[in-house]
Amino acid sequence: MKRLLGALAIAGAMAFIPPAHADDTVKIALVHGLSGSPLEAYSKQTTNGFNLGLEYATKGTMTVKGHKIEVIEKDTQFKPDVARALLAEAYGDDGALIAVGGTSSGVTTAMLPIAEENQKILLVEPAVADSLTGPNSNRYIFKTSRNSSMDMEAQALALKPDKDLYVATLAQDYAFGKDGVAAFKKALEGTGAHVVDEEYVPQNTTDFTATIQRLFDALKDKPGRRVIVIYVAGIDAMTPLAAADPGRYDIKISTGGNILPAMKAYKQVPGMEGAIYYYYGIPKNPINDWLVKEHEKRFGTPPDFFTAGGMAAALAIVKAIETSPDLKTDSLIKTMEGMSWDTPKGPMTFRKEDHQALQEMYHFKIKVDPKVAWAIPELVDVIKPDQMKIPVGRNNQE
Repeated sequence: MKRLLGALAIAGAMAFIPPAHADDTVKIALVHGLSGSPLEAYSKQTTNGFNLGLEYATKGTMTVKGHKIEVIEKDTQFKPDVARALLAEAYGDDGALIAVGGTSSGVTTAMLPIAEENQKILLVEPAVADSLTGPNSNRYIFKTSRNSSMDMEAQALALKPDKDLYVATLAQDYAFGKDGVAAFKKALEGTGAHVVDEEYVPQNTTDFTATIQRLFDALKDKPGRRVIVIYVAGIDAMTPLAAADPGRYDIKISTGGNILPAMKAYKQVPGMEGAIYYYYGIPKNPINDWLVKEHEKRFGTPPDFFTAGGMAAALAIVKAIETSPDLKTDSLIKTMEGMSWDTPKGPMTFRKEDHQALQEMYHFKIKVDPKVAWAIPELVDVIKPDQMKIPVGRNNQE
């Protein structure tokens, strides 16, 4: 009897012993700039989109394959040294399985080696530069954000380049701007189009006077179509450029999409054509329908440029966890290489070689509606990934 009672006691005790993996929480760290730069608005949109994406993908349970999802958020203050330290902290002290970030391409570049040192995945969103999946990147880097080549391949297609096109570019003097202009020039190769001037301004400049004069001087006497292509983030180059009246030299302006507050300035250039990767009214799919409805319900505004990117990143992570045989980093990498998934932007696929997500872009033409606070990018054409020559940055398969 004593033996029986003892056995029962042991069995009862064992029933209350937590399993070896009692803490099945999966931690995901959002490591991006929330203060110290105009780009902080991009990070905040990414956060909203990411959380909405987790909610959509898990049907509100915030659980994937029995794992509770916990989101940790860290502010890099847009400082490379702070970003590196916080990413290491997220992987180490916090035990994050995957990190998402950063916002500035320059700051994100500093984060890449930390992922490799910790042998953990860094999912880049929303930073853009091609170099983030380039030769100096590594196998632990995946990227859901579009890259400079996508922006500029699509921009070039929207301009219908030929030998009669003369272009001058205006960009910021850091990785985002330089990679963008390099990609644009690459996109124009073989078309006969001419890039006659490249102007680079400080990242947070407000004075464009001398720059605009140089752009005008470079273009005003050229035959054919004359266009200034703007490629900036976090600053308003459109207003001073439009105010300088490029039309007196028959010069047009072209640029890509932006966040809705920035697109108020686009009202100065009705009819302008360019390319964009997301505007809430363009994609027609159930995920975007849900996002638009929920975002308007909760925040009183439509989802913005980077909200969709944050949601796409969350949907990618959930699918990876759902389909990977386990949560080891190598298993997740193998699962994500070549993985396709649906997003509010449309279908996306991680390219196996460099882990850049391929996605559609949209050729737009600006419409001005006095009832809408921002300019409306009306869809002209959908640009499929196979219509764009997106260089492979590195080969993680070698």
